[in-house]
Amino acid sequence: MTQPADALPEPTAEQAAMIARVRRMMLIAGLTTALGVGALLVVIGYRLFRSEGSAVTTSAATATLPKGAKILSTGAAGDRIVITLDIAGRTEIRTFDAKTLKPAGTLNFASEP
Repeated sequence: MTQPADALPEPTAEQAAMIARVRRMMLIAGLTTALGVGALLVVIGYRLFRSEGSAVTTSAATATLPKGAKILSTGAAGDRIVITLDIAGRTEIRTFDAKTLKPAGTLNFASEP
């Protein structure tokens, strides 16, 4: 019986060993890729479900200023709100936490006598 013209001959023992080694390396590469993609999806899922501040919260606060105080400027620095005040001719900087709106600190400036 003759083989059809498009049939490939049987590989030699050396060729069979090479094919087996390539298949094994492809399996290792595929498993490593699947493990990496799985780890990436786990990290992304963890960050999505454990992130703080993902829900938008609104809050209202009233900061009382001394009588006659004027706000010279406002700004944001990181997670702080910075307000520069002029209180009876002296400058004062007050900082507030941007998330909770609670006072974070005060910096007074005074002239040397």
